[in-house]
Amino acid sequence: MPILRAIPAHLARTGWCRGQEQLEEGIQSGCCSLPARCSGSAAKSLLFRFLPFLRWLPRYPVKDWLLGDIVSGFSVGIMHLPQGLAYALLAGLPPVTGLYSSFYPVFLYFFFGTSRHNSVGPFAVISVMIGSLTESLVPSENFVESVNGTNVTNEELRDAARVELVATITVLTGIFQVALGLLQFGFVVTYLSDPLVRGYTTASSVHVLVSQLKNVFGVSQGEHSGPLSLFVTVIDLCKKLPDTNVGTLVTAIIAMVAILIVKELNHKFAAKLPMPIPIELITIIVSTGISYGVNLNDKFGISVVGNIPSGLKPPVAPKISYFGQVAGNAFAIAVVGYAICISLGKIFALKHGYKVDSNQELIALGLSNFLGGFFQCFAISCSMSRSLVQESTGGNSQVAGVIASLVILVTILKIGELFRDLPKAILAAIIIVNLKGMFKQFRDLSTLWKSNRVDLLVWIVTFVATLLLNLDIGLAVSVAFGLLTVIFRTQLPHYSILGRISDTDVYRDVTEYDLAQEVPGVKIFRSSSTVYFANVELYAEALKKKSGIDVDRLIEKKKKALKKLKKQQKKLEKEKAKRKKPWGNDAGSPSLPQNVENGPGPAVIELSGGESSQPSEPSLQSLGLPQPSFHTVILDFSPVSFVDTVSIKILKNIFKDFQEIEVDVFVAGCGVSVLAQLERGNFFSSAITKHSFFPSVHDAVEHVSRERQQASVSTQPCCAQHGRGEGGHTNPSLSAPLGGAQDQDVAPQEEAISPRSRAGKEGVAALMTPTRPPGTQSPDPHQPLWTLSAGALPCA
Repeated sequence: MPILRAIPAHLARTGWCRGQEQLEEGIQSGCCSLPARCSGSAAKSLLFRFLPFLRWLPRYPVKDWLLGDIVSGFSVGIMHLPQGLAYALLAGLPPVTGLYSSFYPVFLYFFFGTSRHNSVGPFAVISVMIGSLTESLVPSENFVESVNGTNVTNEELRDAARVELVATITVLTGIFQVALGLLQFGFVVTYLSDPLVRGYTTASSVHVLVSQLKNVFGVSQGEHSGPLSLFVTVIDLCKKLPDTNVGTLVTAIIAMVAILIVKELNHKFAAKLPMPIPIELITIIVSTGISYGVNLNDKFGISVVGNIPSGLKPPVAPKISYFGQVAGNAFAIAVVGYAICISLGKIFALKHGYKVDSNQELIALGLSNFLGGFFQCFAISCSMSRSLVQESTGGNSQVAGVIASLVILVTILKIGELFRDLPKAILAAIIIVNLKGMFKQFRDLSTLWKSNRVDLLVWIVTFVATLLLNLDIGLAVSVAFGLLTVIFRTQLPHYSILGRISDTDVYRDVTEYDLAQEVPGVKIFRSSSTVYFANVELYAEALKKKSGIDVDRLIEKKKKALKKLKKQQKKLEKEKAKRKKPWGNDAGSPSLPQNVENGPGPAVIELSGGESSQPSEPSLQSLGLPQPSFHTVILDFSPVSFVDTVSIKILKNIFKDFQEIEVDVFVAGCGVSVLAQLERGNFFSSAITKHSFFPSVHDAVEHVSRERQQASVSTQPCCAQHGRGEGGHTNPSLSAPLGGAQDQDVAPQEEAISPRSRAGKEGVAALMTPTRPPGTQSPDPHQPLWTLSAGALPCA
């Protein structure tokens, strides 16, 4: 039962059961029952994993941490109030939903979260992603009613429909996040690189800015969604600028200037202030008081928030019929929200020396969204501004989040209805000012230009795609492009020929290291990436190019030479058959063969080892073809992490092609997992065995050196006496004959063939040799003779 064994193995790796030792004992004993492995301690560990507060809360240092958490919680709660109202407006929802989203998810995160400093809750990017959905699926045009001959939007019905839609999106987002967390897919965020996330959030901030301009200028504007909707909105706004409400514009400008000035003071005197000045809260309180006292809505037409109901509402089930329409958007919100949250969480964890569980963070966010969706919340993430305040004001644990949520709870129950006269221009000003940090990310362009051009391209493509195609499609395009850059990087890696640094076992690129020298007769080839279907053909081409010879052309020449040789053989066989027949005359007496009658002529030479042996294939030298300047190729597989069926097929062709030109191929540094994949892919055969694989490049080089030395020693005793060719020079490629001369009357000639040619490959070689010297006997046509290279004597 391998599947049942794999289940507890996976659980033990992720900490769900008792540990690795118990896992190994169970596998060795053949146990395949999951309950047998789990116990009370395993259940306790599982409970602590799902509810991390049970682990740290009993050890909570009250004297050291409580005061800091209380101060931090009040500071963050004060920020939650204006931001919750503002981001609800950004999502196209009633302001009270922002308060709900600042209470329920924040309180739930206390039980499930592992980050001590993350301030979860409404976030601008997530809010604008939700706002694009509400505007496209539930547009205001669907709720226009005629009142006294005037078309008026029924905002109450519209808001109710949008809340129902957004609650469904939030529940579905939570389901996706919990499912990914349970399946240990916390690594999915790694596909969102930092340049991609920063480019996406920067483009999202532009969407946020444009969406709030109508509240700054006080104009009514139609809702647009889909590709190019941002530019349509800007064009529509420009057309309506003459209708700007001056009072709204002045209110927004004054609020933005005041908030910016105080935020700069907070930043400058952060070390001296016990807590940042809550300028946003002060602004909404003062502006609400002025609006109520002066009656800005009636006198100057300044739009206000309106009714904010007090109290909490009972949970409502989501509308499942929306699931099919919003599934893709909900998944995008889930991934983006988690990416931002885990990025900030790891930054704070590294700074303060604790660990954040990425999978548990997925579960924590998912449960916060899932349960919050039943209480009319919209999807949440982590805010950088609130998290920085939580850290800087002395926050030490998730207790600060509980204090912040209690501040919001009091606001919902008692204070919320007092903000019904709050101008929407104030909320728009708060949103725009809080985008300042995101707009600073434009500095990434100069930084990435100096450090990494590919990451710069990812940032730009993400930014442009998100602006042009809207947030959902832009994210999909950005992720696809980011993955394509990875493919291109692996498809076009750096190929190099390695050389050995003298007196060491270190091998480096000969073009980059002056001390690295190529091993004589050996080409060591290395690719900087793994080998798979997308780059294996380029790998083979680069190998042949780096070797310095046209392998394919040489193989083609060899095939043509063999084809020509076979034609000559057939012709000679026909002539030999004719010579076997008696040459009759009128008297019926036989006559001599033509070559004897006419004197010296061509002799038929065949390559055969006798009846029991197979003919060997002629070598490149015997065919008159150029030989490679090297005898061995070593493939450095240390960067290779996996292979697929296509790469296995091409690797087989590499071995075959180099064997055709009499070059040995070895593989060095191949991992065990890759070796297993090769074996499962039927890579090994009688021609390619595991003896061609070595643990390191140095081991392969040493093996080649020993083999060459043994081969040279084995040929020296014989060739010392008879291995002289014409001119008295020893032929370096001379090798022993394949079985001795079969006819002593023939001047034997030894063919210089490689060890591989003598290995018993099938083939036929019949070569034309110079005519026999006068006085020697004619060869018996029935006796097979060995073809030997000219000018060489047989070994005794």
